[in-house]
Amino acid sequence: MKNQTSYAKITAKIIFVTMLITLAGGFIYGEYMKKDAISNLAHVDAKKTSMLIFEALYSAMQRGWNKNDIYEVIERLNKVDTNMKVNVYRSEVVASRFGEIELDKRIRETNPNVKSAMSGVELLNISDLNFIEYFYPVVAKEDCLKCHINAKNGDVLGIIDVSYPVEDLKVSLSELINFFMIFLVVFSLVIFIAIFFELNKYLIKPIQNFSNVIKNITNSHDMTKRVLINDNIEELDSIKGIFNGMLDSIENQFYNDSLTGLQNRRRLTEKLEKRVSSFLTIINIDAFQEINDLYGEEAGDVVLKEFSRFLQENIFKEATLYRLHSDEFAYLCQSPKDIGEFQSFATLITQNISKKRFKIDEKNELSLTATLGISYGTELLLANADTALKLAKKAKKDYLIYEDSMAMAKEYEKNLEWTKRLKSAIEEDKIIPVYQPILDTKTQKIVKYESLMRMVDSDGSLIAPIHFLELAKKNKLYHQLTMIMIEKTFERFKHLPYSVSINLSVDDITNKEIYQFIIEKLHASPISKNIVFEILESEGIENFDQVLKFIDSAKSYGAKISIDDFGTGYSNFEYLMKLKVDYIKIDGSMIKNIDTDKNSQMITQTIVEFAQRMNIKTVAEFVHSKNVYDKIVELGVDYTQGYYFGSPTQDIK
Repeated sequence: MKNQTSYAKITAKIIFVTMLITLAGGFIYGEYMKKDAISNLAHVDAKKTSMLIFEALYSAMQRGWNKNDIYEVIERLNKVDTNMKVNVYRSEVVASRFGEIELDKRIRETNPNVKSAMSGVELLNISDLNFIEYFYPVVAKEDCLKCHINAKNGDVLGIIDVSYPVEDLKVSLSELINFFMIFLVVFSLVIFIAIFFELNKYLIKPIQNFSNVIKNITNSHDMTKRVLINDNIEELDSIKGIFNGMLDSIENQFYNDSLTGLQNRRRLTEKLEKRVSSFLTIINIDAFQEINDLYGEEAGDVVLKEFSRFLQENIFKEATLYRLHSDEFAYLCQSPKDIGEFQSFATLITQNISKKRFKIDEKNELSLTATLGISYGTELLLANADTALKLAKKAKKDYLIYEDSMAMAKEYEKNLEWTKRLKSAIEEDKIIPVYQPILDTKTQKIVKYESLMRMVDSDGSLIAPIHFLELAKKNKLYHQLTMIMIEKTFERFKHLPYSVSINLSVDDITNKEIYQFIIEKLHASPISKNIVFEILESEGIENFDQVLKFIDSAKSYGAKISIDDFGTGYSNFEYLMKLKVDYIKIDGSMIKNIDTDKNSQMITQTIVEFAQRMNIKTVAEFVHSKNVYDKIVELGVDYTQGYYFGSPTQDIK
């Protein structure tokens, strides 16, 4: 792994590099300013000094001067500043008129700077930026020709040589201010560029990459993926480790059984989705609930853990063991196997299970038996193995291998079983009505009930008709159920002051036997005016005239008509006007979320407003909360029904 960095190191690096660059820039610019100042300021100062020296010498000359006077003046000038040195060298023009000085001659011949200055060029020499030397040519003017009669205008009469240290130079305040302003701007710009590129490289892009990887993991819903990017950033690497650790923990909980540590049903399902040719075996411990009941669940957990260890030791090495739920395990083998091998294996493992003694604690042991269901191929392995297991248990076999014929047998068996149970329920008078209260919305008082069908199971539990009604229609038992409900409901309410609703399908109404049975009940019963027939709206009406004839007949005895589940099926307002109904029961799919669903509110309000104009009462079912109830009150619904006020029971308040 490459050496990692950290944001603290990156920040320090940015600051250090930025300071280094700006200090280097400042130093270079300062040196440039220094050289520029020496070059410009020294030239100006030296020229002024030289001109002052010349004027001093010229004044002395006008009073009649000689060589000694020149040297005296120069000596006095050199005493003014010990760090400054002044020399004066005469030209050949002056020497030819007033006599040669040996020193002047030697300097003229040997000093290249003096030679250049004698030609009329001003020279400024800067020695390692610490000392300057200036050569100022004295050029003859009109006044000079009075004495220097052998000269002419423009001739160089001599050189004034001025030398002094650089430290005596002064830089102007405005230049200093400008320098620091430029320095600050450059410094800020360098910092910005450094931060932008460094943080973009080490912070923004790595975080974006990290975020994109997490987003991909989230969108894929694949708990096995991990963050693998490596940006060599300590902080991001730490976050990556925490995130991957969290995924490991979630994956372990998501895909593993907490009791045995085996992979669970979810993991097996995902494995099977890859549709690789495999053998799948489901192993179910027989009568395991008896162990829990006899020894307790803690003992049962001990047995399950030991049983899982036993299976791991006895299954094929290339197979994977899973715990599906409580007492059921499965192993999946995706390596090539012959069906004969699996048959032999199934026989062997069931024998080994029955021979094994499983410990509950240090003192107690017990024996187990198990049943196996086996499937193979690429499709529906889990469902097929489960089918084989159930049929093996029923046939009291140790194991069965799934065959296609088992699927048909299972469906037929299911239908046959329900048909038998339904016939027995009819014969044993176990088809009963239960009653759910319907309340006046404004007063919250019970004013009527709805009669609902239930089948009493062998254990006394009540089974809703959704489980057997379609089968009843196929087996021509449906109309028997309808007559039972009508008979028992009329009997139950003959001395009660409440109205009661009875559900009728269009098939019931168009069936001559049911039709005649209802008319006879209405004719003979004193409570006909308290009966409301709820026609199931979702089925549609093919024989409209026959339905309308039934409605007219029923209403002639004082009974009332309600359209159930209005808002689905053939619901439209034209039907309502033709059928002359008394109630509209608004479909529960619109009521259950009416407190939050604006569309449901709008549709319900439209139904209520239409019903009010037609003098039809409205009923809201599926009222399950105060918020829903408050909304239907607001919308003006007349009656309310649902678990918020009462569930269907055999009791009537």
